[in-house]
Amino acid sequence: MISFALNHMTVARLSFVELVDLAADLGCVGIEVRNDLPQPLFDGMSPEAAGALIRSKGLRLLAVAEVKRFNDWSVDKEAEAIALMKIAKAAGAEAVSLIPRNDNLGMGNGERQAALRVALKALHPMLDDHDLVGMVEPLGFEICALRYKAEAVEAIESLNAKDRFKLVHDTFHHTLAHGGPYFPEHTGIVHISGVADPHVSVDKMTDAHRILVDRADRLGNVEQLAKLSELGWNGPVSFEAFAPETHASANPKADVAASIAFIRSGLASKAA
Repeated sequence: MISFALNHMTVARLSFVELVDLAADLGCVGIEVRNDLPQPLFDGMSPEAAGALIRSKGLRLLAVAEVKRFNDWSVDKEAEAIALMKIAKAAGAEAVSLIPRNDNLGMGNGERQAALRVALKALHPMLDDHDLVGMVEPLGFEICALRYKAEAVEAIESLNAKDRFKLVHDTFHHTLAHGGPYFPEHTGIVHISGVADPHVSVDKMTDAHRILVDRADRLGNVEQLAKLSELGWNGPVSFEAFAPETHASANPKADVAASIAFIRSGLASKAA
């Protein structure tokens, strides 16, 4: 059976403790926390105490996000990555999230791939030292210097670094990047969100359009999950919705539960 998880972005208005409680109540396998929300990581709780709370609820800390612009490597970026890894390690996390630059710079063919390899080569021993996985998330936006999963896989394999790097298969970004191949053996986690707005074209979709997956979904979330399952992938599927209307929900538990039920029903129909 599919295993769901909850990214704090989906319920950005909830406290860390409320996030943990909600994930446990929904039967999730784990959570992802973020350093790009208004509140501090773990709401200021120590990483050790936060990790203990997560485990006490039977949950995994799947990832701590994020090292931004990781493929724009520098001394400062190295310090940022080490600082996040120390927090993740202390909290008992399994991974840190690595988000590429998304500013229409470093886009040249050859330049993109070289910058990516430089960053991955530097990050590999750091991840080893902290016993963590680096979750590389290609972003499907046209201005992203790591748009395609295939380029990430090529770099990871060229460095013989499959032991420390996994892909995030994000259903939104997969669609924006015009689909392409699936890499189940490289995939560490799947991020799901839906876009229901019938008027926005794919090339104009933004994070603000990303809601919970329902029957109006235009991204083919159920189809993407069915394809990954067919290919043998069975890892955690984490809700990552950015839309203000999702954040403003008066009953996020009911909303996420309804999305879980819809996805499970859709996958069961495809398997029948």
